[in-house]
Amino acid sequence: MGQDLSGKVAVVTGASSGIGRAVSLALAERGVKLALVGRSAERLEAVAQHAGGEVLVLPADLADPSSVAEIVDAVTQRFGRIDILVPNAGLYIPGDVAEGDPDAWDELISVNVSSVFRLVRAVLPGMIERQSGHVLITSSVAGHQAIQWEPVYSASKHAIQAFVHGLRRQVMKHNIRVGAIAPGVVLNELWGYSDPAAIAEKVEAREGLRSEDVADAILFMLTRPANVTIRDLVILPQTQDI
Repeated sequence: MGQDLSGKVAVVTGASSGIGRAVSLALAERGVKLALVGRSAERLEAVAQHAGGEVLVLPADLADPSSVAEIVDAVTQRFGRIDILVPNAGLYIPGDVAEGDPDAWDELISVNVSSVFRLVRAVLPGMIERQSGHVLITSSVAGHQAIQWEPVYSASKHAIQAFVHGLRRQVMKHNIRVGAIAPGVVLNELWGYSDPAAIAEKVEAREGLRSEDVADAILFMLTRPANVTIRDLVILPQTQDI
C-alpha cells in the first residue's frame, strides 16, 4: 500500500504552470501543505486558490542565489519543516551552439542546476535531523541521452542525473529518498502549448504528455512504501521516437 501524504509539507518550484502546477494541485488533493515557488505572484495565487488547504505563496527568481535561503526560511517559519522537495522549475533553450547566447545559457544553468543544488543543500540538514524526507527532481529524457537540437539543455539535465545518483547514495542511510522524473515531450508552456484543443489533438495522436500525466507519475514515486526508492522514472509519449 502506498504511503499517506496527508499533513506532509512540500515545496514545489515552478509551481505557477505546467508540471509544477499539476503536481501542486495533485498534492493538495491528498492533504499536503504546500509552498509554491515561481516568478509570478499573480499566477501562484491563482494556483493557491485552486488548491485550497494550507498554501504558502513564495514569488522568487531562482536565478538569484539569495532567494533559496529566503524560500527555505519562509517555509520553515510557516510549517516548521519540509518533508518533500520538488525542484521542478526550469528553463529550456534549444538551438545550435554556434548561434547561441552564452548569457542565456548562464541563466539556464542557474535555474536548472545551481538552484537545485542550493535548495537541496538548504533542506537536507532538517531532513537528516528528522531521519526522513523525499527529494524528487524534474529531469528530462535529455538527461539520459544527449539530444542534438538542445545540447545546452541536455547538459543541464545530465548534471541533474549525476547529482541525483550521487546524492541518493549519500543520504539513503538517513531514510531520505531521492529520485528524478524524466519526461519526454510535455504539452505545456515550456514546449509552446497553451491551447486546450491543440493539446487534446496531440494527446489523441499519442504525440505528447499532459502535465497531469507527469504529476500522476510523481505521485506514484512519492507514495511508494518506505522500503522502495524509484531512482529514475522516464515517461514518454507513446509515439516519441527517442
